[in-house]
Amino acid sequence: MTPEELAKPAGRDSARIRALAGLQDLSPAYFGMVMATGIVSIAAHLLALPAVARTLFALNVAAYAVLWLLTLLRALRYPRHFFADMVDHLRGPGFFTTVAGTSVLGSQFVVLAADDRAGIALWAVAILLWIGLTYTIFTGITIKARKPTLDAGISGAWLLAVVATQSIAVLSALLAPHVGQPGRLELNFLALSMWLWGGMLYIWMMSLIFYRYTFFTLAPGDLSPPYWINMGAMAISTLAGSLLIINSPDAPFLQSLLPFVKGFTVFYWATGTWWIPMLVILALWRHVYRRFPLKYDPLYWGAVFPLGMYAAGTHEMIAALGFDFLRFLPSVFLYVALTAWLAAFAGLVRDLLRRAGALRAKENA
Repeated sequence: MTPEELAKPAGRDSARIRALAGLQDLSPAYFGMVMATGIVSIAAHLLALPAVARTLFALNVAAYAVLWLLTLLRALRYPRHFFADMVDHLRGPGFFTTVAGTSVLGSQFVVLAADDRAGIALWAVAILLWIGLTYTIFTGITIKARKPTLDAGISGAWLLAVVATQSIAVLSALLAPHVGQPGRLELNFLALSMWLWGGMLYIWMMSLIFYRYTFFTLAPGDLSPPYWINMGAMAISTLAGSLLIINSPDAPFLQSLLPFVKGFTVFYWATGTWWIPMLVILALWRHVYRRFPLKYDPLYWGAVFPLGMYAAGTHEMIAALGFDFLRFLPSVFLYVALTAWLAAFAGLVRDLLRRAGALRAKENA
């Protein structure tokens, strides 16, 4: 056997080690892909594109399984990096995508497959993740000795905590009509409570984010895609509120709160709508005026999700409140969301092919 042949296995082992080493820096926010794919699928179903909805549903189940496998491998192989990320001001909030991704997938099972058992199972997983991550992340960030300044430590990703909370409200409200009394009452109460808490959390966090926007220098690199969650958090709050209004005949306490729920649902929708032109202008400033390179980043899934959620949330608000004059909006935003999803997915495929090619080149070297 030649020296070159003897060296081959070592090269392959080295390539495998490098492939696993890539897990070390896996973004905690990668479940944003599940969030984005799931809500675009649901919006497509609501707006009568069943083939698109089913295709994205099947893809989302696979993506969810693969991402959990990679996440667990990272936790086992690089536990120090994994748990350090949880108390990192910039990367920690990305873990909330696991909660929202789980809830959105559960919502897909309920809405697209009429599979309440799978929906309940994913609802339970989302609840456990929400409790564990909420108190781990915020306690860790609170008690850590060294903290960044506000301008270096906060971003739109913090609003993923709001999205995670509201995603549980949405899934609870979707499951409630399929559960007998008294469970239906409890699920609607949980949905209402999470909806209210998510709204309060948005007010806290958005105040800090808006302060960071207006009183600190904003470089193009600071304006990362999760800033679209400024709008997405309000869009999912609109969806949750609309579902509570629709569920009100089955929950007497909701009927007594209807004026309040309706008012805040419109408030959330109006706030989210205000953000859209602002975010478009900032994106043009970042990529056109300041010529910041537009290349694939897993964080871009956090920009796709709000577009799909705005389509779904507006559609359900129209059904709940009868705002027929807004009926043109959901279709427009669905096609925008589909375009953004295709662009992000193409970027993901190119990134995976590039990484695979680099590994093969090193293996053959």
